[in-house]
Amino acid sequence: MSGEQRDFCWYELMTTDMAGAAAFYGEVLGWQANAAPMAPPGMEYRLLGLPGQMPAAGLMPLPEAARAMGAPPHFIGYVEVPDVDAALAKAVSLGARVAVPATDVPNVVRFACIWDPQGAAIGLITPLNPPPDVKPDHASPGRIGWHELYSTDWEAGFGFYSAMFGWQKDHAMDMGPMGTYQIFSCHGRQIGGMMTKPDAVPVPSWAYYVNVPGIETTLAAVKASGGQVIHGPTEVPGEMWILQGLDPQGGFFAAVGPKG
Repeated sequence: MSGEQRDFCWYELMTTDMAGAAAFYGEVLGWQANAAPMAPPGMEYRLLGLPGQMPAAGLMPLPEAARAMGAPPHFIGYVEVPDVDAALAKAVSLGARVAVPATDVPNVVRFACIWDPQGAAIGLITPLNPPPDVKPDHASPGRIGWHELYSTDWEAGFGFYSAMFGWQKDHAMDMGPMGTYQIFSCHGRQIGGMMTKPDAVPVPSWAYYVNVPGIETTLAAVKASGGQVIHGPTEVPGEMWILQGLDPQGGFFAAVGPKG
């Protein structure tokens, strides 16, 4: 798998209150929660996305095993790989730990989840019946357009993901006392950044930024809908602004967009 470039292709929000989360992200991001025809019988699963567009993420209950370990509601991103089992073996050989073993959703996907060598969780996924090659515009509103890794050691983290997926270093930014922010790319497209986590970030983790039409409008919606803003709005390169927050269930989320 070394040398192949693999991109994020799916995201899931695991929460303690599906109805409450659906209502919050409907108000804040404009997402609708729709039935998931491919979900196995008896499984609670919804598809989140803007009306009339391809789904942006899945919504499901936080698994009991994760709750027992003290995990809060959270988003997880999945990187598409040609063979989940081979990718999982590769990840373990590079120092990752298995969080969820390779598992089938019959006739839909085979997936697994890992903790990278620094402790951040991420998913691996292989479609079993891939649809026609229609790719969403990652820069469009309502989609996740940026992926940010907070690691105990961003350079070691990059080494792992480069070996796993072929991701490449783009330019780096010096953030002074906060260290280096390393932007990385896939297939020549910038898809995210990595940094050594500040003390305020409790554990190594990924943050997923949803594109919004205006960050001030999103800020107001977060406050009105029972969410909490924990950082921002803050201006970032490209005349864009970001904010980070917690939804009413305690799940971390992030948004990026112009100021309006």
